[in-house]
Amino acid sequence: MTIFVANNSSRRTFITQAGAIAAATSLVRADETPAVHPGEDNTIRIALVGCGGRGSGAAVNALSVENGPIQLVAMADVFEGNLENKIEAMKDLGKIQGHDGPKVDVPKDRRFVGFDAYKQAIDCLRPGDVVILATPAAFRWVHYQYAIERGVNVFMEKPVTIDAPTTNRILDLNKLALEKNLKVAVGLMCRHCKARQELFERIQGGEIGDINMMRAYRMAGPTGSAACGPMEPGENELLYQIKNFHGFLWLSGGAVSDFLIHNIDESCWMKDAWPVEAIASGGRHYRGNQVDQNFDNYAIEYTFEDGAKLFVDGRTMPGCKSEFASYAHGSKGTAVISTASHSPAKCRIYKGQAMDKNDLVWAFPQPEPNPYQVEWDDLIAAIREDKPYNEVERGAMASLVTTMGRMAAHTGQKMTLKQMQNLKHEFAPDVDKLTFDSPSPLLADAAGKYPIPMPGLVKDVEYDTTVVS
Repeated sequence: MTIFVANNSSRRTFITQAGAIAAATSLVRADETPAVHPGEDNTIRIALVGCGGRGSGAAVNALSVENGPIQLVAMADVFEGNLENKIEAMKDLGKIQGHDGPKVDVPKDRRFVGFDAYKQAIDCLRPGDVVILATPAAFRWVHYQYAIERGVNVFMEKPVTIDAPTTNRILDLNKLALEKNLKVAVGLMCRHCKARQELFERIQGGEIGDINMMRAYRMAGPTGSAACGPMEPGENELLYQIKNFHGFLWLSGGAVSDFLIHNIDESCWMKDAWPVEAIASGGRHYRGNQVDQNFDNYAIEYTFEDGAKLFVDGRTMPGCKSEFASYAHGSKGTAVISTASHSPAKCRIYKGQAMDKNDLVWAFPQPEPNPYQVEWDDLIAAIREDKPYNEVERGAMASLVTTMGRMAAHTGQKMTLKQMQNLKHEFAPDVDKLTFDSPSPLLADAAGKYPIPMPGLVKDVEYDTTVVS
């Protein structure tokens, strides 16, 4: 199976954070007796599976935790160049001495490339160490299963899943993780934001009254690999799709699952509920020779059990108005959940609905702690203090609710949460068997094009592999 993430854009500021790190030690394999230090070795070792922007950013956050020695000891990816580029970017970290050695100690024999490289990287850890799973979501359950078998703690990126069968599968796997007392974090870092946490308490305390409606926006120009052109002549189709994973539903869930999940999750958190149904629309525009499967804009209307609504607007088109924020409207006032991107949130509450500065009731003081760092501080603290810590069920539910909205847009049908939980269609049921010689789960036609969603025409699945645009 696979380890990778090839997109160059990152939600974490990787290089600029690199100089802020200090603490370390060395490596032993999971099946060996620790024999590196004469006394107790309390170093937490990190293996990075997926060396793209998200994965390397998560590694920097992990190494920045000031709570005992931590060391990056192994890396894995399906693209050798991807891995070596990140090693080069982290060379300065390798010079930073921690407790007993450099923060980054990943020699060539602990750099692994291939579809089974995740196993080799995890095997460099001892039980109780941490693996970062930052590949496209299609491979999440496969990698998580092996991490559980090896008894290592996990940080997994969002989305956790992209269809119903893998959601149910990862929830079943998580039962064993809970039995083993493994600590598992999910990269929905907004839940660790101190400003949002206080806002949640204030909303639950009734400061804006009953929530009737919420709005969430992620409208920007082209993002990640959501829009991609055809592969080059002779290029390996499977690797081409992995390199452009935002563009293919089987890999990432596309632009909705990978980009909108944060706004959807933080809004559902403030409501303290998951929506029970969704209707949605969207479309493709100005496509040129692009062959990805995404719509360029999405409009999702979620309904909660009490009738309250969450409206989500997503767009990845150049030259249009940009907005990246979430809001909650209550019977007594309005809350700003996030202002511009994920951090700083600048959470605040207004009386009434106009959000006039003269009606400001409360605002979280600035500056805010960085939630990307806080989520790692929380995970490492739970490991060192042996506190229960598992975010998988919440992450899986956020992923499924996001999938519900995506499927509503792609099919043109109303989707309920109960329907979603029982759907049998799985994008890539044999993803755990892929090799470099495997055909992709999604094949282009003779013209190099892929099937796209056709709302109202293809109603039961998100695309028909026998119909190409």
